[in-house]
Amino acid sequence: MSRRGLGAVASILDQAASSATNILVLVLAARLSSASGFADFSMVYVTFSVLLGLNMAYVGQTVVLEKGERLGVVCRSSVAFTAAASAAAGLVLAGVGLALPGAAGQAFLALGLVLPLVLVQDGLRYCFSALRLPERALAADALRLGCVVAALAAQPAGASAGRLVLVWGLSALPALALGLWLLRPYVRGARAALRPYLRRGHLGRRFVVEFAVGNGSSQLAVLGLGVFATPLAVGALRGATTLFGPLNVLFNSANAFGPPVVGRASGKRGVIRLTALMGTVLAVLGAAWAAVLYALPERLGRHLLGDTWAAASALLPATGAQYAVMGLGTCALLTLRVLNPKATLSLQVVFSLLSVAFLLAGYAMWGVLGAAWGLALGSACKATASWLRAARLTPTPPAAPAAPASSLA
Repeated sequence: MSRRGLGAVASILDQAASSATNILVLVLAARLSSASGFADFSMVYVTFSVLLGLNMAYVGQTVVLEKGERLGVVCRSSVAFTAAASAAAGLVLAGVGLALPGAAGQAFLALGLVLPLVLVQDGLRYCFSALRLPERALAADALRLGCVVAALAAQPAGASAGRLVLVWGLSALPALALGLWLLRPYVRGARAALRPYLRRGHLGRRFVVEFAVGNGSSQLAVLGLGVFATPLAVGALRGATTLFGPLNVLFNSANAFGPPVVGRASGKRGVIRLTALMGTVLAVLGAAWAAVLYALPERLGRHLLGDTWAAASALLPATGAQYAVMGLGTCALLTLRVLNPKATLSLQVVFSLLSVAFLLAGYAMWGVLGAAWGLALGSACKATASWLRAARLTPTPPAAPAAPASSLA
């Protein structure tokens, strides 16, 4: 296999390792916690997911666009900026944790303490991607996966959300140390420059907008349910989406490696035929995975999610429908990125906000099941609008690199 082929395989495996880490963390937390304890953990983990996505958009996506001799400076600067920004965010979260009463406050305090460790460790993969060394990212993320599973599996049943968050964060230390050691030869002698990240024209600001409307808005809406409704709704929605984690690996791989493949298709018609085929395959896989999960015996379901299974299993038809149309939507946005990258931002803004409105309206009328169907309806509207725009537009050469389409298409 060629060096490029090996790199693609390593990148996919690295994405799989990262996704598996997120899935297994939530599964283990659900098994170890009561339903209310997992709800507290879920609220904290949603908060972390939003911060992780913001760091990926603002720092990670700008790093992977860099080339040439500046890579050493860029990589060192990104690590330094992530460390500084996450430390500042950690202080804010620690303050929130001290202000909140009970187990939820302790969990947010723990997240504030470990946030720099987990964000810097995750951010190293973008440095290795820019350096075209995905196998080094895979080594660090595979170690991260092994350490976090071992650490959480060793915790006693009934462990508090704060304890689980603290163990989860500290288990990133070995992978962080390995990643920094693997990166060291490529940044030796380079000086960190943080000022470019603070300039008004920094490219990461555009990518943050795309993330905020395409992914962060839905995450924040789910988190908001725990503020004005009930944290148990957050746990149920989070538990249901956790079970569809393997499909996120496929969606992210399509976003990462799809454009070069699709771009070689013959004309607009060839591009649409190829992406429509990809979208159909992803949609069928999403529906099939939902059917498999729905058919699981209750004993196996409780083995996966513990006490949260009862609430999460009732949402599987809605979440399965959401992921089926997300497969179509992901490939519709992929079509637009190839034919006209500037066409995606307005769709992300309008239909991501519409999804949030559907989620909140669904919860107001039919509870957490209505919220799940609201997310499915929002994803279906976004996919439909994206395919209609792809059918109407005239291909234009990209003026600038576009941020990857959100996996929550």
